[in-house]
This record gives sequence, C-alpha cells and structure tokens, in this order.
Amino acid sequence: MAERLRHVLAGEEENYIMPLLWQRGEEEGQIREEMERIAASGIKAVIVESRPHPDMLGPGWWRDIDIIMDEARSRGMKVWFFDDDHFPTGHAAGKLKEAPAELRRTYLAERHIDAVGPAPQASFLLNTLLQPGDKLVTVVAVKREGKPGVTAAEQLSGFIELTSSVQNNVLYWDIPEGFWRIFVLIETAEGAEEAKRNYINPIVPESTQVLIDAIYEGYYERYRDDFGKTLAGFFSDEPGFYNDKTTFDFNSRLGKKGIVLPWCHDMLELLSAEFGQPVAAMLPLLWYEGGEQTEALRYTFMNTVSKLYAEHFSGKLGDWCRERGVEYIGHIIEDNNVHARLGCGPGHFFRSMWGQDMAGIDVVLHQIMPGFDEVPFTWIAGETDSEFFHYALAKLGSSLAHIDPKKKGRAMCEVFGAYGWSEGLKLMKWLTDHMLVRGINYFVPHAFSQKEFPDADCPPHLYAHGENPQYRYYRQLNDYTNRISHLLNGGRHYATAAVLYHADAEWSGAEAMLIQKPIKALMQAQIDCDVIPFDLLAAGAATVSSGELLVANEEYQCLIVPYAEALPAVVVEELAKLAEAGLKVLFVDGLPARTIEGGREAAELKRLKALAHAAIVPLAELAAKLRHEGMYDIETANAAPYLRYYHYGHQDCDVYFFFNEHPYETVDTVVSFKASARMMIYNAFDNQLSEANVEQADGVSRLRVRLSAYETLIVLSGEELPHATAQTLPDCTACVPVELSGEWKVSTSGSLQYPVFESYGKLSELENINAPHLLPDFTGTIRYELAFDWDGEGQPLYVDLGAAFETAVATVNGVKLGTAIAPPYRFAAGTAIQPGTNQLVIEVTNTLGKQQKDFFSRFMQQEPGGLIGPVQLLVKPKA
Repeated sequence: MAERLRHVLAGEEENYIMPLLWQRGEEEGQIREEMERIAASGIKAVIVESRPHPDMLGPGWWRDIDIIMDEARSRGMKVWFFDDDHFPTGHAAGKLKEAPAELRRTYLAERHIDAVGPAPQASFLLNTLLQPGDKLVTVVAVKREGKPGVTAAEQLSGFIELTSSVQNNVLYWDIPEGFWRIFVLIETAEGAEEAKRNYINPIVPESTQVLIDAIYEGYYERYRDDFGKTLAGFFSDEPGFYNDKTTFDFNSRLGKKGIVLPWCHDMLELLSAEFGQPVAAMLPLLWYEGGEQTEALRYTFMNTVSKLYAEHFSGKLGDWCRERGVEYIGHIIEDNNVHARLGCGPGHFFRSMWGQDMAGIDVVLHQIMPGFDEVPFTWIAGETDSEFFHYALAKLGSSLAHIDPKKKGRAMCEVFGAYGWSEGLKLMKWLTDHMLVRGINYFVPHAFSQKEFPDADCPPHLYAHGENPQYRYYRQLNDYTNRISHLLNGGRHYATAAVLYHADAEWSGAEAMLIQKPIKALMQAQIDCDVIPFDLLAAGAATVSSGELLVANEEYQCLIVPYAEALPAVVVEELAKLAEAGLKVLFVDGLPARTIEGGREAAELKRLKALAHAAIVPLAELAAKLRHEGMYDIETANAAPYLRYYHYGHQDCDVYFFFNEHPYETVDTVVSFKASARMMIYNAFDNQLSEANVEQADGVSRLRVRLSAYETLIVLSGEELPHATAQTLPDCTACVPVELSGEWKVSTSGSLQYPVFESYGKLSELENINAPHLLPDFTGTIRYELAFDWDGEGQPLYVDLGAAFETAVATVNGVKLGTAIAPPYRFAAGTAIQPGTNQLVIEVTNTLGKQQKDFFSRFMQQEPGGLIGPVQLLVKPKA
C-alpha cells in the first residue's frame, strides 16, 4: 500500500501547520486555554510572537513561555519562536542602542555640489554635508555631459577622485572648463527609515551576533534540553535592508535619487575586488547614469551586498540553529518584486533564504485575491502587481524548497493575516489551495490572539475568545491541509521547465522581463516549472544529462531565460555551456543585446548565437513551443487557463493535485496523463478513496475533470493503491434540477450562544440575511428549515444549496449530509430523502466582517450573508 496514503487514511499524517500565537502578557489561564483551542483545531505546533510583550526577555516573558512550553510538552506539540521583540526581525530587542556604532545599520549616502569652470583655486565647504559620526568615503568630480540643466539628458563622464584634496572639511580644486558635479560619498547612520535606526546591520557578522546574543542564546540557556524536541526552532519575519525612507517603495533600487545604500566598513575594498579595479571614483554611478560602466558597477554592488546578507545574516543564524539541533525558518518581504531589490527587500530571494531550513513566503493584506491574477488590486500599500503575487510568489518558495537539499522539499507560507474579519474559511481554503497547487506544503496561519475581543491588530483571529463563529469548523480546513501536505512531502516534484531568476538581469538597470511573465504563460497551459538562480549554475550544482537539467532531485527538460537586454558575461557563458551540453535554452522575446561589461559583440554572445539548442521564443508562443517539443506532463482537451495542477511523486504512487482558481466559472475538460497505472480519487475533506472513471489506452490515461469554482481534485496513480474506502460519487451529468421552494423557517444563533437558536421569522424567498431590511449587522449562524415533499420519481443524488455565505451544514430527516466551508455547496443525498414529506435543515455561518466592519475589511468586496440558493435536488431520472 502507498505509504503516505496509508498514513492519511489512518489519521497518522504529520503536522504541517504552525500558527502565530501572540503574547502580550495575558493571564496563565488565558494562555493555557488558547493552547488548548489550537490543539483542538488539529494543530500540533505554534510560533510564539511578542505583539509586543510588556516584559520581553524579562521575568514576565519567561513565565509566559514556561506556560506555553509546559502545554506543548503535555500535548506533544512543537514550539517555534519569533526571533525578536517585534517585526521585522533585526531590532535585537533594543540591544543595538547600547552597541558600538560600527554594529548598527550603516549606509552610503551621496551629496553633491555643482560647479562650472575654468575656475582655478576654487574651494568648497563640506562641513555641513557631514553629520556627527559620519565618515568621508570619497570625493569625486564628474563632468556633466548633455544639455545642462536638463537632468534627463545628462550623463556623467570624466571621473576625477579628489579625496586627497580635502583639508579640514574643505575641498580645494582647480575646476577645469565645463559643468561639473562634485559628489561627496559619506558613510553614515542617517538617511534611512528612522524606525530602523537601532537595527542590526545584516551584512556585518558581528552585528548579527548581537541578535543571537540577545534572543537566541536566551532560549538556549533556559530550554537547552528541549532543543530539537519540543523547541523546534526560530522564525525570522521580514528582515531586509530597509535603506529607503519610503519603506514600502517596492521599486527601490540602484538609480533611485536621494536614497542611502547598504554599507559596511570594508565595502569599498570588497566592491573593488569584485569589480577588478578600484571603484571609489565610480560610486556616483550607483545613483546616476554614466555610460557602460554603470551597468557593471550596479551589478557588482547588488551581487556583493546580497552575498554578504546571505552569509552574515541568514547563513549565520541558520548555522547557529543547526549546530544546536533546531531549525531556522521565516520569510522576507517579496511584495511587488522587491525580493530582488533594495529598500525593504534583501537583494536576492534565493540568497536571502538559503541559510534557512525551509523556504518561506507570506501572503497578507489582500495581496492575493481570487480573480485578480492580471488586474491590479488596491491594497494598503497601493496597487498589487497581481501577476507577481499570483504567478511568481509561491513558485519562488516552492522552487527554493526543491533545489536546496537542506530544505527537504519544505516550503512554508505565512497566510491569512490582515485580510480583515470579512475573511472566512471560504477564502482561507482558496488561499490554501492556491499555495498547495504551487508546491507550498507548510502553513503559518496568522493568527491566534489572546487579547480581549475585538483585537484590532490585523484580524482575522482564528478563535477570538470564542467570538469567531467559524472556529468550530476551522479543524476541517486544518485536517484537509495536513492530509494534502502529507501527500505533497517526502517525495519529489515533477516540472517540465526551469525559469532563470531575473535578479542578475535586473540589477544592471537594463530592461529585464520579470519571471512571472513566462511562469504565467506556462501555468495557464498546465505546464509546471521551477525558478532557479544563476548561483546554482555558477556553482556547478546543475548538470546536463540526456538533454535534461538536473538540480537536486529535479529534472527539467529546458531552461527558460526571461528577456534580458544585458547580462553579465559569466551568465551568458554559462548559458552557452548548457546549450552546448544539449539542454534546450529558450530565450523569451530575444537574446541579450549585450553583456553588462559593455560588449555588444562579446565573444560569449557570438558563441551563444551560434548554438542550435539556444532558441528565441516569443512569450505568446512559449507554451505552444513546449507542447510542440513534447515538453509537458499533462494535457487538457480544451483551454483551461484557471485550472492549476501539481504533480508530486513517491516511490509507490504519484499525486496529481488540481484546483479551479476561478472565483465563479466551472472548469470542464478531459485531462490526459502520461501514465498507465491504476488511478483513484482521494477526497481530503472526507478522507476517503474512490475509484476514478479513467480511460486508458496506449500508455495514456484520460480523466474528465469538472471542477466548480473553489473546487479541488486529487488523483492518485500507482499499482500499490489500496481498495476504495468509499463509493465513487454518482455521475450527475444527466441529472434534472428540482428547485425546493416554500416557506423557510429562519432562526439565528450567535457564536457564543451556539447551538441555542432564537426564532427570527419566516422567508418565502431566500435572500441576503445581511440586507439592510433584515439583519445587516448579524454575525453567527442562520438556520433554515423547510418541509418538502418528494414523489419518489427518479433518484435524488445530491442536495445543491446554490450560493451560501459561507460555511454550510445540511441535514435531511435528521441525517447529516455534510459540511462545506467553501463552494460547491453540494451534498450527496444517499438514502436520506424518502417518498413523502422530508425535513431539510441548513445552517449557514457567516464572518465577523458583518458585525465588526473593521479597517482591513474595507479593501474587500462584501459578500451577502446566509443562504441565497437556489436550493435544488439534482435528480437522476428513471431509466
């Protein structure tokens, strides 16, 4: 029997959920109750976070942590710890205030003075450009070319280093003829976001050590015996450079005027060594254009600073954890492509996360909303790059999990946070499926809060002192998530293509296509891929064998290179080597026009252009090209752009996970699999296995896949699959809908009163219970009761509730048909419906958004409440 399947059928799957548990110094009884509620939700781990705690690292903090650890030990739960006193990670619980200045965040700032010559024996006052504690790095005079006074037309040229001409903060210089700009480059603690002033410098190892000493060592000293047992590890939240005063300018990168840049005391030497010559005189190019050297210097800076971050921050923290038998996890800010940029980003997603033991991402604040995969969505930070959030974000996380062996295939997502009280289990399930089908297999729900209800801090909160009426159904989502995650762990992922990470192309400032463009083209055509960084190619961690690119356990049939106007020569050279080795290297929309070193006719480009396996493919034709070349795993009979799939393999079975991501429309197609083994359907909600109605011929299996909006399907393939544990659901293609109508008896129950109901009245027509003339502010459960007659003609196969908002439970004649936390609200009738009069009871539970009308919910369109219908019997006619 397939081992992982045996685990889930027996209820022996592992835990893949670890919610944030916020601590603010509550009473012991409250902490123990919250741990009990988490455990009762089918969850076996927590991540403890100060939000903030009034006595962080003091006696009050350790008292509360002792309580949590005691509860966890007794319940067999794991505990992770948020690694700071508040987010983002890097504050080191305020210890940087006491640390030497060289351990605090340091930046490179640019100031300038304009001059015109010829003007012998001129001088310039620099004293007011330097603040106390600042250090002069270099002074450079640069000639201004182009039309003076028109910034867009200007180019810098003729760099003259003048640092040696500075005496007592006065620059003495004989100005040559022309217009000049004198740049003063300063090492400073000023100029970035003020709130991050006393944060560690992530590119200085001694600074990261302050965080370790302040936070990590305290846990090790107190709970050393729990390390690797109850204490699972540490979680970093949204660390980054934060060098931009506009914290959430996701386009913050080199070339932006006025920002300071990440820096450390030996950065100038490191940059010069990486560049191959002294760069002090060229530093203004980090802000201004100055010819061919601009691209190369900017690339060198980003390449250097992101490597330092990887080594001295996440690498150092990860090593500390692994040396003590625990793990290091977390996530950065990836939003709107900042994962490869400065500002709140870390410069390079893969490098920033390489030191961790799981890949990690997060989705909060309405970043992903059903249906908004192409159209921008207005959220708290402006407008989303919806293509990034829907097509690239989760693939970054799962790709890293697939290509870094120490991740063991594990990809985590912090999810649900700050969507507002209007977010219920319906959207939570959609977000969970969105992640699962892209390879995310660990989840950090945001959040459990012990604060008195209503806590305005980034709801929804999953229990909320019992006020969240959907909490009683939350375990169904968690069981579903754990079961599927168990099937999607411990094996290997199958993908057709690798997509080259765009950081190396974007860093130079030249035109660069973002990875989401080719990923979207493939995903909408059911062709899976991973994103891989150039680092793997440079390190020899990727090899070509029999025309396939081998990385860790992955085997890709081609490498797709998003369009890059310019690439480093070393990247072009490596791509040429792959093509020469027999790998198909597909350049989307064109080959690079030049190398960043300035060579339009560089030897590397000439070599690449001559290779048969290096081909140019228009983005619009990319998916068709792969299909034509036979580079695909499954095939649909008709276009299904919102059908997502994920193929995961074990030695004893293969798992195919399908999800209809469209918010309203049904997907109906026939899927062809390159497989001939036995196939079965696994229902993760009911934990049941049934036979699949598959047609097999010539090594191909064909299965009709019909999925309503929000619906998923899990197909298992293998010769060691067990016998079915449930009957195959009856085919309802020929069913006739029979609408149930009449007078509905309606009653209501608040979350704390349930299951005690209060009569509301009667409705002859179903409508929005939260309409202005009914119960606009009601949150809780609405019970609908209807007596209907059945004449016994035909066979009622299903009870279909139509539209419901949003968790629904259906009962007929006292027989519970089931619970649905998301569409479709359709229940197999079995034998519950009898000839004569039948009693139908439907309970629908809405969200707290109706009652709370909170700030975060204002970004979401509000759905109606209750049962909308039409409620129908789907009847199979008599033969």
